[in-house]
Amino acid sequence: MARSRVFLSGRAAGGSGAFGGRMPSAAGDLRIETRGIAPVPEENRYGSASRLFSVWFAPNLTMTGVFTGTLGAALGLDFGSALVAVVVGTVLGAVPVAGLGIWGSRTGAGQLPLARLAFGSSVVVPGVLQWLSSVAWDALVGLFGGDALARLCGWPFWLGVLVMMAGQGLVGALGYEAIHRLQKVMTLALASAFALLAVELLGGVRPAAVSHVHGADRFGAFVLTSTVALSLSLSWAPYASDFSRYLPRATSRARMFWYTLLGVSVSFTAVQALGLWGASVFTDQTAGGVDRLLGGGVLGAFGLLAVACAALCSNAMNDYSGSLALQTVGVRLARPVAALLAAALGFPLVLWMHAADTAARFQNVLLFVGYWIPGFVAVVSVDWWARGRARGGAALDLAAEEAVRVPWWPAAVAFAAGFGAAVPFMDTSVYEGPVARALHGADLAYYAAFAAALAVYAPLRLRRAARG
Repeated sequence: MARSRVFLSGRAAGGSGAFGGRMPSAAGDLRIETRGIAPVPEENRYGSASRLFSVWFAPNLTMTGVFTGTLGAALGLDFGSALVAVVVGTVLGAVPVAGLGIWGSRTGAGQLPLARLAFGSSVVVPGVLQWLSSVAWDALVGLFGGDALARLCGWPFWLGVLVMMAGQGLVGALGYEAIHRLQKVMTLALASAFALLAVELLGGVRPAAVSHVHGADRFGAFVLTSTVALSLSLSWAPYASDFSRYLPRATSRARMFWYTLLGVSVSFTAVQALGLWGASVFTDQTAGGVDRLLGGGVLGAFGLLAVACAALCSNAMNDYSGSLALQTVGVRLARPVAALLAAALGFPLVLWMHAADTAARFQNVLLFVGYWIPGFVAVVSVDWWARGRARGGAALDLAAEEAVRVPWWPAAVAFAAGFGAAVPFMDTSVYEGPVARALHGADLAYYAAFAAALAVYAPLRLRRAARG
């Protein structure tokens, strides 16, 4: 598909075609958003930066984050050391999300569509990976949400997952405004539910006070715990501007950055800290751990409902961004239909993860769906910086930028180099790279990927900028 057809064609910029379509007109407009990857015109923008806190806070209050927190204890770290690792990894991963999210109000476009400016036709690679990642995240989060719903209603596991996937697909199909409104309501509701869970944990559970690993093994466990936490928050980076693209161009960039950073960091740190504190209670079936911890009955049912609602919040965003990614690679499927498709494909993946060693499969999927993201962040960040430098502070004209054809290979080569550099540093139960093995399990793959992609792409991009 010719690059100019995505942003510049009349069908894309107007109200018809798979990429255009109806836009929400104001806060509370819950009619189906059919608009796909076509940028949102300035006259159709609305809302304030404060919306970004709730849209990035509520979806992270899931049992996926709680279960991730238990990994630090499983690796033998004491509570204090593991918590430091979680905070460091979470904040480092949240910074790119906050930075990239600013682009939405400045352009009216989603993150993967904007990546065409850097990748050109090779955007199909991160586009496909993002779409596959959204399906994988549906499974990671839906595993616990579906389990909670099944326990709450007395259903078999598969039926709980099926209903969960149908609900999240519906919200993802409704689109941008429905997601923002849902997250605003759920921010208070889920925060209350997790606060109740925290009170129960503090009263009846004691975390590990002493590390069971020492020396180089402790270092490896600390780094791996931090990397897993980073993978959680960084996973939102390819989605970032999807949920700010309706904000007016004049929206404060600083406020957008800080609301996003706080929303992602506070929520992820809180739920991982809960998992770390209650690691002895939470097992592979984390929803069951919640029910037992709250003593069953009304409180247990409330906890299970919160787990299910949290999964719905998170996966609706996965399906929404997945629909934009699928359109970015050239699939002319209506955005609501594409969102429903992502939810449907997550169903069998949940059943696979639930069928055997959930802990191992969970960690492997979590890490593998994110190893490509650091290279992506490096490429698009350098490209954006170069464009800003060339404009000298002037507002970006997306149509004009998109009209200039860029070679596909610099971004693709840098992206591949980033992933290739990550391989020796990876540490999963499927594959442990030689560097990770030498460092006693320390997984530095995300950092290696970012550094390699940056080192390859920056000189190529700046040389092209110098040539005009």
